[in-house]
Amino acid sequence: MSEQVAYVSTYLPQKCGIATYTYHLRQNVQKAKRDSLADPVVIIKDKDTLYPEDPFSSWAIERENRSDYTRIAEQLNRSAVLAVSLQHEFGIFGGNAGEYILDFVRTLKKPLVTTFHTVFKHPEEPYASIQRELVARSDRIVVMNHKAITYLKNAFQICEDKIAFIPHGTPVPDMKKRSDFRGKIGWTNRKVIMTFGFLSRNKGIEAVLCALPEVVKKVPNALYVIIGQTHPNVKKQEGESYRNELKALICQLHLEDHVQMIDEFMTEQDLVRYITACDLYITPYPGLDQITSGTLAYAIGLGRPVLTTPYRYAQDLLKGYEELFVSYEDKAGWVEKMNALLFNDTLRTDYQTKMAHVGLSMSWPQVGKKYNKLFAEAAMKLPSSGVDTIARIQD
Repeated sequence: MSEQVAYVSTYLPQKCGIATYTYHLRQNVQKAKRDSLADPVVIIKDKDTLYPEDPFSSWAIERENRSDYTRIAEQLNRSAVLAVSLQHEFGIFGGNAGEYILDFVRTLKKPLVTTFHTVFKHPEEPYASIQRELVARSDRIVVMNHKAITYLKNAFQICEDKIAFIPHGTPVPDMKKRSDFRGKIGWTNRKVIMTFGFLSRNKGIEAVLCALPEVVKKVPNALYVIIGQTHPNVKKQEGESYRNELKALICQLHLEDHVQMIDEFMTEQDLVRYITACDLYITPYPGLDQITSGTLAYAIGLGRPVLTTPYRYAQDLLKGYEELFVSYEDKAGWVEKMNALLFNDTLRTDYQTKMAHVGLSMSWPQVGKKYNKLFAEAAMKLPSSGVDTIARIQD
């Protein structure tokens, strides 16, 4: 497909997982098309936020400016764009539960491919009505979890042929510089456990901390690295109280030499380096409803051994590897499985190979090809009536 696709989403440099996802998706679809004509991005942004280096910043939708959603849809209708990719998460759009995005899809006349980053097993209002209309007005739906196909079918009576499963994209692994980076950051002689992501109480980090004293007895060079800033919404509501509680627990358990907290927003390049450098990646989330996890996808795509609670995305991604699941409350289970993977180099290497195999189909180049094919199929439905050039949208 050589035609233009417009992406509707948050976008870099905004500190947002969906912004990062859309950036990589756009780049890799572009490579799959082998087209020099850049695909535009309709950026969802806060008021007064500027994107000075992006030539498509004039397409922006101000999150809480309801009229922008209709205005941009009308501009897209007059453009040469042949398909629109909507990256949907309730929290990134304006209105109650992001309802303003409905004004956009009601006005849009171009083929629409919607990626759902959140899918509920039993959707409730106001989310159910919004998602129901998005399903109805989209030409194709993309999900990143096989379970989400069943949830959508049951909740909205949608035909399965309308839904496409495309895994969450991941970087292509490169182990060549792993040792050098570990030496640079002081991990050379450590067995490193890692958790990454915006810090909030739904990350379950305390479960790992409580198990760590027993792990250290068997693996004295164990180091648990917790990377990420406090989630902006959490910080507004309670400041750094959760981070401070974790710090107090670290002191209480005498783990100062075995825990490292890095309070930074990582660039994509640095995140890949850190994940590649760790020995064991953990997502100890207490809630089991999470349908996607970019961090777990990245860890598996980069071939890292993992342990995780059995939330829905983990169950789907690690089907056949259920021995890697640990219940949030199972302290003894965390101790046993962390000890086994950290102490036994052969076992850890075996799981590294297995995770790399799982991650083969998840690389961004492969994901870009699958999306490109889907966009091309959607674009074929567009009537052949004349459209203005892409410059019209920038007027």
